[in-house]
Amino acid sequence: MDTVTTPVLIVGGGLVGLSTSLFLTQHHVSSLLVERHASTSIHPRARGINFRSMELFRELGLEEQLRLAGKDLANNHGMLVVETLAGVERKRIAMAEPEHSSMDLVSPTGWCVCAQDQSEPVLLAAARQRGGDLRFSTEMISFEQDEAGVTAIVADRTTGAQQTIRADYLVAADGAASPIRNALGITRSGTGTLGHNISIYFSADLGDLVRGREFVLCQVENAEVRGLFIAINNRDLWLFSIAYDPERGERPEDFSAERCIDLIRKAVGLPQLAVEIKSILPWEAAVRVADRFQDGRIFLVGDAAHQMPPTGAFGANTGIQDAHNLVWKLAAVYHGQAASALLATYDEERRPVARFTTEQAGLRSAATAFDPRNANRTDLADSLVIITGYQYTSGAIIADETEPLPLDHLALDGHPGRRAPHVWLERQGRRISTLDLFGPRFVLLTGEQGQGWRDAAHALATRRDLNLDVYCIGSSDDLIDLDNRWSDAYGVTSAGVVLVRPDGFVCWRARDAKEPQEQALAAVLDQLLH
Repeated sequence: MDTVTTPVLIVGGGLVGLSTSLFLTQHHVSSLLVERHASTSIHPRARGINFRSMELFRELGLEEQLRLAGKDLANNHGMLVVETLAGVERKRIAMAEPEHSSMDLVSPTGWCVCAQDQSEPVLLAAARQRGGDLRFSTEMISFEQDEAGVTAIVADRTTGAQQTIRADYLVAADGAASPIRNALGITRSGTGTLGHNISIYFSADLGDLVRGREFVLCQVENAEVRGLFIAINNRDLWLFSIAYDPERGERPEDFSAERCIDLIRKAVGLPQLAVEIKSILPWEAAVRVADRFQDGRIFLVGDAAHQMPPTGAFGANTGIQDAHNLVWKLAAVYHGQAASALLATYDEERRPVARFTTEQAGLRSAATAFDPRNANRTDLADSLVIITGYQYTSGAIIADETEPLPLDHLALDGHPGRRAPHVWLERQGRRISTLDLFGPRFVLLTGEQGQGWRDAAHALATRRDLNLDVYCIGSSDDLIDLDNRWSDAYGVTSAGVVLVRPDGFVCWRARDAKEPQEQALAAVLDQLLH
């Protein structure tokens, strides 16, 4: 059996695994991805890509491709409650606007509704175009790790041929059932199972029924069926989700194609409706978080690390952001720019976020928008807080004198550990966001009086061969502050400095000049990377 070597082996080719491959390529780290299924998802599961994930796909140059793939749902925002889709409409609920005064102050981009069977092919094509090694119909059948790496046996499910993969690191993106997590003996904590559901993906011509009242979700409530329609293109592609109860003897096997067609017809209110079933997927709504995200050289991401109900569309997005956090650290260690201790900060930073997010997803699952009694609940955090309001505390963050806020408060203020604030700038006549400056390198931002910081950063980057970009923001320098916001937004003076990690999170700032600046910056880099 031949052996293939790779820096990183990714197991799982869903949204999170594909994103991991793309992020690694962006950081000039080769990887090999194996996925047991023959293709990307045929079932349109995750649909909502939140603005933080879209910031990351914008960084990869994929924002417009994803919006194009999801164009059929671009203007759908409402929710309906009906007896049947063709019958009495009981209620229409407008999607809530963000509580922040303007999303333009929060992010240069916004949400994208793009079903998983449409978004995954975009990511796969981009990963392959950029040189990624992605193997479908390939299953990992065993693995073991030692101090130097991970050895895995993979098998081609078509031919049965086996191959040995030797990797420096293994990323487990293998789903909620995660054989890798189970083999490592990593336990999970949380509320557990909230409910069991059947998701029916089908084709039926319902365009005339919904024209003028297009929706994202439609709750059906009548004497024969209760369930949820989910629009895929508001014409002929739909999901219908219905709960079942194992304690009453109900099983996924009970939902044959014939029964599913009958349920759909009763929910639509058209007994003779022509329905084609495309796929039937049982799924479990649950709240569970792995008790650790790292085991030696193996890392859990996505559903392997945290399982949550779909309410709020936090699941896949949290996983994509896991991968983004992990990959820059793997790259820094792989390229010799950081000590391996940096990798421990992945668990330190992402597991608290996962616990908070799964808890909020669970609360939202119980408190649906269809129930007016939930309008004034105080235990539900604003979605902006859940998506991007959290603050990391770890060895990869150097805190300043300000007190950290709890997880349920939004403060994008340049505080170390928080996502760097979005501010509109102008560069060579083109409008860009501060977020557009961030990518696979550290970024140092300073103002018009920060020449000492710029000189220090250039000297250290050259001497240490460090991936570090340096920018001056002001009224007449390389980056023009269009609205005079950046200094206030980042909490520094024009002589101060902010250091941003490759994942776009502030890791250190000095509100004003410090002497000697090169020594101060060198001490910061030593603390962060060694």
